[in-house]
Amino acid sequence: MATADHIKALIRSHSEGDEERFYAIALQVAAQAARQGHTKMAKELRDLVDRAKAHGEPPAQGQKTKPVPIVQPRGELAGLLTASFPTIRLADMALDQSVRSRLERILLEQRQREKLRAHGMSPIQKLLLVGPPGTGKTMTASALASELGIPLFTIRLDGLITRYLGETAAKLRLIFDAIQQTRAVYFFDEFDALGSERATKNEVGEIRRVLNSFLQFLEQDDSDSLVAGATNHPQILDKALFRRFDAVIEYGLPSADISEQVMRARLALLDTSKVDWSAAAEAAEGLSHSEVTRACEQAAKNAILQQHTRIDTGEVVEALRERRAVHR
Repeated sequence: MATADHIKALIRSHSEGDEERFYAIALQVAAQAARQGHTKMAKELRDLVDRAKAHGEPPAQGQKTKPVPIVQPRGELAGLLTASFPTIRLADMALDQSVRSRLERILLEQRQREKLRAHGMSPIQKLLLVGPPGTGKTMTASALASELGIPLFTIRLDGLITRYLGETAAKLRLIFDAIQQTRAVYFFDEFDALGSERATKNEVGEIRRVLNSFLQFLEQDDSDSLVAGATNHPQILDKALFRRFDAVIEYGLPSADISEQVMRARLALLDTSKVDWSAAAEAAEGLSHSEVTRACEQAAKNAILQQHTRIDTGEVVEALRERRAVHR
């Protein structure tokens, strides 16, 4: 449950009137309770924080809002992992229903993992997320961590991969030791840098040895953590990798309905009564979720700078066309 550091941090933030910091630390206490199996207590704490935030006031000007992470990698791991404590929920994401259903199944099995293990079964724990850039793979890792009340550790490939013989594999072992010791979502972004096909002619011997080590560590892992890899280039991954993951989830460019959901959510603070969403969705065809989001942000900024809060179809479509031009 709450450690002495948590309690001191809670008292300090309360005495300083730092409401956002207080809530962030309370969520960290909930995350620790969840890691220790106290799921009911963790849920109650999160519900209390959500209700308090819903009835509270926005932070005063100059008030600190950055969370104070209690769980942080130390020593050699500090150069290999970046810790964060996401708050995005799965319901906040605009996803294809088939992808959403698979993620909900993963969350169900993780929340009921003790029940599954009591019957000799293991929950889904190793995920490979594949698809074009900007389609929600990184956000998925954040949402899974948030939904489960555990930290997100992103592996820093620049710190992991070195040119010295054996050093990368040794660092990889440190990461998998951490995976065993601290329950979290461990996210390998741009996974193709680590998991490229061993038979590739241009591949160096060190990377082949690293991939062999990764495959062994992944197969031996029986922790409570979630291990997720994401790649935009699944075609260059070693075929043996696909057998080691419990689930491979494919992300695609958004449909017209999903694009509309993204645009409605991003423009919700403006008057959109003059927007023809069908025309806007047609203009968004071929763009990723993140590109649609950025186009909407540009359109919203244009409206705000012109000192009006109403946005029309032409402004949205023009921003989408500009984004498409940048994309090309």
